Amino acid sequence: MLDLENKSILITGGTGSLGKALTKEILKNHSNVRRIIIFSRDEQKQFQMAQEFPSSVYPQLRFFIGDVRDRERLIRAFKGVDYIIHAAAMKHVPIAEYNPDECIKTNVMGAQNVIDACFETNIQRVVALSTDKACAPINLYGATKLTSDKLFIAANNIKGDNPIVFSVVRYGNVMGSNGSVIPFFIKKKGEGKLPITDVNMTRFNISLQGGVDMVMHALDNAWGGEIFIPKIPSYKITDVATAIGPDCEQEVVGIRPGEKVHEEMITPSDSFYTYDLGKYYTILPATHKWKIDDFKKKFNAVLVPQGFAYNSGDNTEWETVDTLRALIREHVDADFQS
Repeated sequence: MLDLENKSILITGGTGSLGKALTKEILKNHSNVRRIIIFSRDEQKQFQMAQEFPSSVYPQLRFFIGDVRDRERLIRAFKGVDYIIHAAAMKHVPIAEYNPDECIKTNVMGAQNVIDACFETNIQRVVALSTDKACAPINLYGATKLTSDKLFIAANNIKGDNPIVFSVVRYGNVMGSNGSVIPFFIKKKGEGKLPITDVNMTRFNISLQGGVDMVMHALDNAWGGEIFIPKIPSYKITDVATAIGPDCEQEVVGIRPGEKVHEEMITPSDSFYTYDLGKYYTILPATHKWKIDDFKKKFNAVLVPQGFAYNSGDNTEWETVDTLRALIREHVDADFQS
C-alpha cells in the first residue's frame, strides 16, 4: 500500500470533483501525510473547499492560487512537493470546439509546464489524468488530452538520471462529476423532457471512488510511461434517462459537435502494447527504461490478443436501469427519487 508518511502532494485542478475526492481519500487513509496542496485558479471554489475542510481540523491542507499556464507559478508551488496529481483541464467538448486556442493553452501547454516545473524541482512521482476521449479523438478536447498523454509518457525518456516517474490514468465518465450527464438530467427532469443526443449512445461509467482508487494505484505502482485503464461497465444514455425520469419524454436533439456515439479506451492499434493486469489494463510505452519481462513478472501482466479493443458499445459489462438508480442514490444523490 502507498505510504504517504511525511510526504507532500499537490493536486492541480484540486477543487474539481476528483480533486476533492482524492483529498478526502488521502486525509482519511493517510493521516500522516505532511501536506496536501490544492492548486487551482478559481478562488471561489478554493474558498468553498476551505470551508468544507477547515484548517482547524485539517492543518495539512494548503490552498495555492495559480494556473497551469503559468510555468513560474508552478515551479514555486512545486518546491518541497513529492507527488503531483495533474487533474487541471478544460474538459467540456463544445466549449473546447468553440474556444480551441484556450483549450490548447490549458491542456497542452499546461501539461508541458507541469512537466518542466517537475524537472525544475524535486518531484518524485507524477500521475496525469486523461479521458476516454483521448483515444482515437475526433474532437479538440480529446486531441489535446492525447497530446498531453504523449507529453507525460515521453517525459520518462528525457529525465536522464532523475528518478522521477510519470504515468497516466485514462477512464470514462465519472458518475456525478461536475458537468456530467446525471446531475444535468436530475436538474432537467422537472421539465418533463430529457434531451437525448442519440438513442444508440453509450458511455463508460466509473464512480468517483473508482477514479480515486486508480490514481492511487498508479501513484503507487507505475514504473514510468504506463497508461492505466480501468475495467468498468457501460451504460446506454436512454437507460440513464429512464432511470432518472421514467415518465419524462426523451427528446432526440442530435449529436453535439465533436461527440462520439460510443467511446473508446483501447484501440486495436494499442493492442500490441496493452497488458491485462487483472483489475486494470495498461498500455505500455513503445520505449521504456525497464525490462518488460520484469514488469510482467511483477504484476502478472498478460499481453492482450492482437486486435483487442475496448469500446463502450461492445463492452461485456452493462449497467441497467435498476443498477443506475441504485448507483445514483449511492454516489450522486442519496435523496434521489425517480
